[in-house]
Amino acid sequence: MTDPNAIQPSELDQLPDRDPEETAEWQASLDAVAKAAGPHRAAYLMRRTLERAEGNGIALPKLLETDYVNTIPTSAEPGLPGDPEMEARITAWNRWNAAAMVTRGAKYGVGGHIATFASAAWLYETGFNHFFKGKEADGSGDQLYIQGHASPGIYARAFLDGRLTEHHLDHFRRESGGDGLPSYPHPRRLPWLWEFPTVSMGLGPLSAIYQARFNRYLTARGIKDVSDSHVWAFLGDGEMDEPESTAALALASREGLDNLTFVINCNLQRLDGPVRANFKIVQELEAQFRGAGWNVVKSLWGNAWDELFQLDTTGALVRRLREVPDAQVQTYQTRDAAYIRQDFFGKDPALVEMAKLLSDDKILECFHLSRGGHEARKVYAAYKAAVEFKGAPTVILAQTVKGHTLGEGFASKNANHQMKKLSVDEFKTMRDLLELPIKDSDFVDGVVPYGHPGADSPEVRYLQERRAALGGPAPARRVHPVAPLPAPAEKAFAAFDKGSGSQNVATTMAFVRLIKDLVRDKETGKRWVPIVPDEARTFGMESLFPSLGIYSPKGQTYEPVDRDQLMYYKEAQNGQILNEGITEAGSMADFIAASTSYATHGEAMIPFYIFYSMFGWQRTADQMWQLGDQLGRGFLVGATAGRTTLTGEGLQHADGHSPVIAATNPAALTYDPAFAYEVATIVRDGIRRMYGEAAPGEDQNVFYYLTVYNEPLPQPAKPSAPGIDEGIVKGLYRFNTAESAGLAPAANAPRIQLLGSGTAIHWVLKAQRMLAEEWGVASDVWSATSWSELRRDALEADAGLLRGEERIPYVRQTLHGAEGPVLAVSDYMRQVPDQIAQWVEQDWSSLGADGFGLSDTREGARRHFGVDAESVVVAALAQLARRGEVKATAVKEAREKYGL
Repeated sequence: MTDPNAIQPSELDQLPDRDPEETAEWQASLDAVAKAAGPHRAAYLMRRTLERAEGNGIALPKLLETDYVNTIPTSAEPGLPGDPEMEARITAWNRWNAAAMVTRGAKYGVGGHIATFASAAWLYETGFNHFFKGKEADGSGDQLYIQGHASPGIYARAFLDGRLTEHHLDHFRRESGGDGLPSYPHPRRLPWLWEFPTVSMGLGPLSAIYQARFNRYLTARGIKDVSDSHVWAFLGDGEMDEPESTAALALASREGLDNLTFVINCNLQRLDGPVRANFKIVQELEAQFRGAGWNVVKSLWGNAWDELFQLDTTGALVRRLREVPDAQVQTYQTRDAAYIRQDFFGKDPALVEMAKLLSDDKILECFHLSRGGHEARKVYAAYKAAVEFKGAPTVILAQTVKGHTLGEGFASKNANHQMKKLSVDEFKTMRDLLELPIKDSDFVDGVVPYGHPGADSPEVRYLQERRAALGGPAPARRVHPVAPLPAPAEKAFAAFDKGSGSQNVATTMAFVRLIKDLVRDKETGKRWVPIVPDEARTFGMESLFPSLGIYSPKGQTYEPVDRDQLMYYKEAQNGQILNEGITEAGSMADFIAASTSYATHGEAMIPFYIFYSMFGWQRTADQMWQLGDQLGRGFLVGATAGRTTLTGEGLQHADGHSPVIAATNPAALTYDPAFAYEVATIVRDGIRRMYGEAAPGEDQNVFYYLTVYNEPLPQPAKPSAPGIDEGIVKGLYRFNTAESAGLAPAANAPRIQLLGSGTAIHWVLKAQRMLAEEWGVASDVWSATSWSELRRDALEADAGLLRGEERIPYVRQTLHGAEGPVLAVSDYMRQVPDQIAQWVEQDWSSLGADGFGLSDTREGARRHFGVDAESVVVAALAQLARRGEVKATAVKEAREKYGL
């Protein structure tokens, strides 16, 4: 029977053989080894040969997996600098205080995680002692993405070096008093310590890659040389299941980001049990990262294993380690030597003989304790290899035991992620294991004490000296005292005040025209960071390609097909545009890195990220929450916005709800501008607030979300009435009245107030004329630039009432005395305008595009959703009829007249 996996002759024909005789000799040699020494020896020789070929740069497919052993053998490990015994004592104190903090908090029911840091302690401590550069180092220091569940260990270290007190530790996860510690890395909650949010899981690795890439971008553009900064991302092996965790691996290798290191804590456990119960997560990750082009360093076994590997003259031990599934490795951690002898060693005669040479204590030391991630020398060797490797990012796969040093009740137990405390007896056992000078009498009323060797102790002095040599405390966030950016020239914004005359202009195009002028500004132009997910031509931004260039670390190594055209596709090493391809998640990660550069690097950058509005908040709202947590600043622009504006694209593209999602983010200022001059006014105010002189009480750590439309329409001139700019920024102003629109209503005509936002204002204006000319109804038209800002102001006014402050919400002030009921219209679901209904003193009703979108013409879609001008007229008449201000028959007449 033919082997289906064998190379068929037709395949061989595609690979011409210049020396068939030599080829046959190599094949025969392999056959002979397999026959004489067995298939394992043949496989060994092939692997070594392929490794040699790879090392010599011979073009062959890479090995995706290596043996289940350390990449750096003990004989090749560099010596561990510093004082290893001192570092062990420091780590012991940090282990103790991390566990004590969570246990003491358990009485309040606030939770916390003990086991993660217990497994990863040496991964962090080795970095803090020898690698992680602080903010006082050259450049900007290193950027540390700390695994969220390990935060107690970071707090414990900050306590040891004097940055936190016992009071702080006792308020872990209890922040309402103002001086507590957040559960995970949250810059908004602890802005002097944390730089990067890493929970939700998966966002940390994605952001770390784009942060490393943005560092290169800043250097290449001459903004700031941050080539000495290294990005470290600490991750869990279970966390790597998140799609975002591996979404940008190819980008990191393609661009040669050797300023990036992933450290994956492979304790083989996730929240409920083993990460890969029947498989091997380390091998899987190695193949994934190697396949993506990363340098992989495995640190799996501690020094205790050296004796076993020396005894392994047949390779049986390495083969057995490769075949044992992770869940069984976890089981060995909890079983006695007899079980391990039978189940692990008993599977191979060569291993049975090896086990006879090992004592029970030796077996337990290896299988219970000795892991590469638990030994400082192993970790140091891996880190040193990572920072010295050039040309590609590095991932370190460090094997550990979850719950290490916490006792038999914790180590490798499936439930240890949910176990929030140790008993007093377990703490005493841990104390003895760590050799800490804590007395039984220190446990007062059963409360575990914090441990500290003293502010002037050798341990604290050593810790602080090491950090001073590396550039100061870490992690740390610094907002450098920099002068506010100068305001761009006023003419860039004023150009939109006169309107477009007879020319039809979409607000998307108006925004792009504004950006074209702003990036030319001598003072601030270089600080704009345009971010596009492969849709620049959709948004009319291709004219920026030749003038700004698209960032590429390789520049342009080819002649673009459109080089003879004015707006050709230009890539450059110092390009300003970040065109990310089809990845909204990657674009958001870019935006986060750029928007927080003012803190990370002391360089304020002004990112704007323009995208199909449907594919922004709906797809990446978790990252936008991360952006708010990280105190990012910039402009998100939802283009092709609205449920009825993007003709023909259908349900998946028709956005009727992004402002609803955006309204849930406290850091997002959401605007739905109708006219070009509104776009300009909002952007100007955003630059002032985020990058210039913010007004007293204004939070600069916000970001703006603007919806813009692809519907070309005449852009009116900015009204000359006072307070227009204030109304645009606060969310509402009167665009016109029936009288100013030249509709000359009768003296006693019924009147209604029509509120519209975004493109809906044009239907409202048409309805205003129809109401006057066909039904004798007067109406005033208001532009609601931000329903959510009106609501936010009203909520703040309500909160003030509870404090005894009397303040009327802006929306109520603005509409006060306006005659008649209010009808609000938008191209979004009714929930968007209904945000403000409770603060409007007039009778309220609304129209919106609720439900799924559909493919049709704009007119057809608007009729379907009942938001076109005719529908507005009927809704207005119905509202007036309920008040007895028009005849009830008028509503029926209008429906029939307009075919509704």
